Amino acid sequence: MNILLTGSDGFIGSQLFHHLKEEHNVIGFDIKNGHDILQTEFPKDIDLVIHLAGLSGVRDSLDKPTDYWKTNVIGTQRLFEHYRDVRMLYASSSTAYEPWKNPYAMSKYSMEQLNHDNAVAMRFTTVYGPGARENMLIPKILRNDIQYININHIRDFIHVNDVISAVEIMMNNSFKGMVDVGTGTGNKLVDIMDYLKIDYKSVIGGETERLDNTADTSILNKFGWRAKINLYDYIEQNKVVN
Repeated sequence: MNILLTGSDGFIGSQLFHHLKEEHNVIGFDIKNGHDILQTEFPKDIDLVIHLAGLSGVRDSLDKPTDYWKTNVIGTQRLFEHYRDVRMLYASSSTAYEPWKNPYAMSKYSMEQLNHDNAVAMRFTTVYGPGARENMLIPKILRNDIQYININHIRDFIHVNDVISAVEIMMNNSFKGMVDVGTGTGNKLVDIMDYLKIDYKSVIGGETERLDNTADTSILNKFGWRAKINLYDYIEQNKVVN
């Protein structure tokens, strides 16, 4: 199968690329290697598009809403129009459940409103694992660098390997529409800190973020998918020991 993978140099994309290339012809497409979804010509003879390229992060979107709209929405629209007859799996976000909260969430929700007859919007929850952004919570925990915790937040943390297995499930069926990609388990951030005996400053999360992003995994479960990697086991195995 000829697969176009946008965002192929990113956190999820780079690991998905190496996983899929064992069985498929995967064409990497990333702004880091000169391929901008807003401008670059797309390759021909593609059987499947996995679209992971885009801007992420709630806080950055508050400062750069126009950039998020252009990259995430206009860029995706251009991709959809070019590959109108090709199956499309694309990265949405659990934030899209509450698009009014921030420009990032609105851009992901708006992507889902674009017209494509054979597309799957994958609403990722909070993805962690090797290569995750250093400012994310799990990398901070691993290097003992916690300044504060939003004590009213509940997060569904899913390992990147489980995300990859979920993507493969969606590659191999004919489902169309929106699917949550998370473990289905919500973790109170304060419970994680208490379990790990980490001291933290208590902060109440603001109005721009979801309080609880726990996934509904019922669709993935129907296809036989279950998350395999336990968050606490991962932290215990990978945290830096002082």
